[in-house]
Amino acid sequence: MTTNNIHNLTSLWKTAALAFDSYQALPYFDYAYVEGAQWPNRLWFHQDLTKASVLAAKLILEKTPTPLIIPYFDIYNNRSFELLEAEGFQISLEQIAMFLKPKELVQEKANFHLQKVSNKIQANLWAKLFKQAFGYLISPETVLRNLPYLSYYIAYDNGQAIGTGLTNLTHQTVGVHSIGVPPTMRRKGFAEAIMINLINQAIEDQVETITLQASKMGKGLYLKLGFQEQFEIKSYRLNV
Repeated sequence: MTTNNIHNLTSLWKTAALAFDSYQALPYFDYAYVEGAQWPNRLWFHQDLTKASVLAAKLILEKTPTPLIIPYFDIYNNRSFELLEAEGFQISLEQIAMFLKPKELVQEKANFHLQKVSNKIQANLWAKLFKQAFGYLISPETVLRNLPYLSYYIAYDNGQAIGTGLTNLTHQTVGVHSIGVPPTMRRKGFAEAIMINLINQAIEDQVETITLQASKMGKGLYLKLGFQEQFEIKSYRLNV
């Protein structure tokens, strides 16, 4: 189950970067970025960290034109993340990996639905809503280039666009990502409504497992919906 979550997440980054021919696979790690963009821009290790692998990653980060984030999957129980910190990396984000084995359909919010993005106008709207929700941009071009591989959703409440979602299917696991609601639309239950619709979609598609990565603040919502915690993800930036 742990590997399913990690594989789904890293395949999302890989897919997004492949659309721009900017994915690289190396012995210690892979990295994916879009030059001039703010996402995916990640470098992830294949195995537990060693001093050699951390130094090799540091060399890549120092020469890559776009800043990269290093996610550390805390599954080794040995504090190897301290090797990153010793080389000047600093934590920029902490998340909890979670999963759900969906069983029963959940009651959906009335007059609420998700629309799958399929054209340029919708891609522009998705990118606009995402930036309002998260404070950084996933470009419409990134969305459009990945439509054959990833599912982008715009959430509507009573006909008004109020949020975003993104799913990535890997084997019998669907990863839920980018659930976002702009600040003016928050505290109205919309994030939960988006998640419920995606849970029901997974059941209809006969998917075995749903995975996601939650902020510590947002974890409670997913626990309420039946998700279980797996491990922590610490995301590091190089302090230059």
